[in-house]
Amino acid sequence: MKLKVPHTLVLLFGMMVFALLLTYILPQGTFETLLNDHGRTVVIPNSYHQNSEKSLLSIWSLFTVLPRAFEDSQGIIFFIFIIGGALAVIKSTGTIDAFLGKMLEKFGSKPQVLIFTSMFVFAVGSSTLGMAEEYLPFITVLIALCIGLKMDVVTAAGIMVVGYGIGYGVAAINPFTVIIAQGIAEITPTSGIWYRIFLLIPFFLVGWHHVQKYAIKVQQNPSMSLMYKVETEQNHQATSYPKLSKLHKMVALLMLIVLGLLVYGISAWDWYLTELGAMFFGLTVVVVLLTRMNPSLAAKEFSIGASELTMTALLIGFARSIALLLDDGQVLHTIVNALAIPLQKTGPEIASVGMYMFQSLMNFFIPSGSGQAYVTMPLMAPIADLTGVSRQIAVLAYQFGDGFTNMIVPTNAVLMGIIGIAGIPYDKWFKFVFPLMVKFWILGSIALIIAVWFGYS
Repeated sequence: MKLKVPHTLVLLFGMMVFALLLTYILPQGTFETLLNDHGRTVVIPNSYHQNSEKSLLSIWSLFTVLPRAFEDSQGIIFFIFIIGGALAVIKSTGTIDAFLGKMLEKFGSKPQVLIFTSMFVFAVGSSTLGMAEEYLPFITVLIALCIGLKMDVVTAAGIMVVGYGIGYGVAAINPFTVIIAQGIAEITPTSGIWYRIFLLIPFFLVGWHHVQKYAIKVQQNPSMSLMYKVETEQNHQATSYPKLSKLHKMVALLMLIVLGLLVYGISAWDWYLTELGAMFFGLTVVVVLLTRMNPSLAAKEFSIGASELTMTALLIGFARSIALLLDDGQVLHTIVNALAIPLQKTGPEIASVGMYMFQSLMNFFIPSGSGQAYVTMPLMAPIADLTGVSRQIAVLAYQFGDGFTNMIVPTNAVLMGIIGIAGIPYDKWFKFVFPLMVKFWILGSIALIIAVWFGYS
C-alpha cells in the first residue's frame, strides 16, 4: 500500500496535541533570562531549574490556543497577505513573465548559457522576493527548449527547482523565510546579508555543475536520461509570454528601487513589518498608476494574490500554537535544556551542524518556510544562546534546512507541481537530486562551521 502523507495542517494539529501531552508528561521548568547589550532577551547558561509546583493545562486550551496564535502572529500574517497581493498585481502587468520569457528566448539556443542564466535568475527571484509558485508556468517553456536542444525534462526541472532551492537556502531578504526567522530570533531583519550573498556563489556553482553535468551526459547519449523509455502522457507544448516593453522595464526598475529602500530602511530607520507592508502596498498603488491599470481589476488581482497565501497564513497560526502550548505549559525551556545538553558537549561547530540537520528533517513535516520558522526558531534561538552559537547562525541553519530540502521533500507542493507538469516520477527525480543534496549537506555544514569560527552575527 502506498504511504500517503497527511495534509500539513493535519500534521501541525497532531503536533499541537503532542505538545499538550508533553505539558502533562515533562517536568515544568525555566531558564533565567537577561537583556544583552543589543536589548535582546537571552537565556543564561546553566540557570535551568524545575518548578516546585506543577499546574496543568486543560483540554480546552488545545482549542483556545489557535485564535490566540493568530492574534499573536497578526503582524506577519497581514504582511504576507500584502506581499501576496502586491506580487499578484505586479505579475498581472506581465513584467515578471516578460523578463523570464525574454531571457529564455535570448539564451534558448545556447544550452550552457541557458542553464546558467535561467538558474541564476530563479535563484535571485527566490532570494529577494521569495518567488516559487510564480515559476510554474515557465516549466513548459523550459521543457520545450531543453528537448529541442537534445536534453530532457529532468534537465528542465533541475534548472528551475535547483535554482529556486538555492535562492531559498541562502536567501538575502526573502520576506517569507529570513525576515520572519530573524524577527522570531530577535535579531535585526536582513542583518548578516553579506555572508548570505557570498554563499550564493559556491552553492550556485555546485548546483549549476550538477545540472550541467547531467544535461551534457544526456545530450551525448540520450539513453543516459533518467526518463529513457519512461512513458508519460504530459503534453509539453511551450506556453506564450508577453514581449518585454519599456513599461515592463519601468516596473522592474521600480521594484529594484523599493527593494533597495527596504534594506536601507531596516538597517538605518529600524523598519519592520508595518513599514515593509506599507512599502509593498505603496509599490502596488504606484504600479497601478504607472501602468494605467483599471483600479477594479487591480483590486481583484490583489485579492486573488492575497487569497493564494491563505494556507501560508493558516500554517503560521497552527505553528505558533505549538510554541504557545509549550510555553503555557512551562515545558518549552525543559525541551530546550534537553536538546541543548548534548549539543553543548559537542561545541558550537557541531551544534550548528546539528541545527542544520534538525531543520532539514523538519522541512519534511512542515514544508512551509514561514510555518517552520514559527515551530523551530522558538527552540533554536535559546539553544543557540546555550551552545555558544550566534542566533544569526541559528537562522542560517534554518534557511539551509528549509531551502535546500525544498528540492527533495515530497511534501513540497512547488516541487511536486513542477515534476508533475514535467511528467517525472518522484523516484526518478529523487535519483537525480539526492547526490546534490548530499553535496549541499556537506557544503552547508562547512559554511556553518566557518560562520562559527569568524563569529557571524
